[in-house]
Amino acid sequence: MSEPSAAVEVDLKSLRDRPFELLAELERRGRAVSAQLSEQADAGREWVGVALRMAGDLYLVAREETREVLGVPASSTRVPGAKPWIKGLANVRGQLLPIIDLRQFLGSGVTPITRNTRIVVVHHREIPAGLLVDEVLGFRRFAENEFSGEAPPTVARCERYLAGAFRRGQEQWPVLSLRGVLESPAFAEAAA
Repeated sequence: MSEPSAAVEVDLKSLRDRPFELLAELERRGRAVSAQLSEQADAGREWVGVALRMAGDLYLVAREETREVLGVPASSTRVPGAKPWIKGLANVRGQLLPIIDLRQFLGSGVTPITRNTRIVVVHHREIPAGLLVDEVLGFRRFAENEFSGEAPPTVARCERYLAGAFRRGQEQWPVLSLRGVLESPAFAEAAA
């Protein structure tokens, strides 16, 4: 009995002089492989988020909720009469972006500016904001079955903005909802 791959080659070779049938067979096989890959992808769906560090804890934010990650702008303009967690307005490629100290907003101290400090620009249709965080660690991928609705307690006291956590081995990665932060009543009260 011959191997399946050898049988495939023989079938295709036998169609060498019949180009239409050869193309039809190649299309049929391509569709079969594509359907098989699609089934495998559905079985192993993954969630992709941006990992960040804030107040010593690790967090994830959904990739869909982030537009980009920037370094701390060299200058920003202070907003008179604003709460202290609003660090100012920065000009980012010709558009004004409010810079928010996320730790300070949550009530867990001011974010120290270091060479690792970053601005996470939130992807929100109505509320532009750049959130100051201690560090951005890049993308992290998790299988959907690693998700738990229960989030662990955090140093930054942001439990009300957590949308569960991913667990892998002993690691816990709480998922911070940027939409929840921006749409919260506390965030809307930006005047001092």
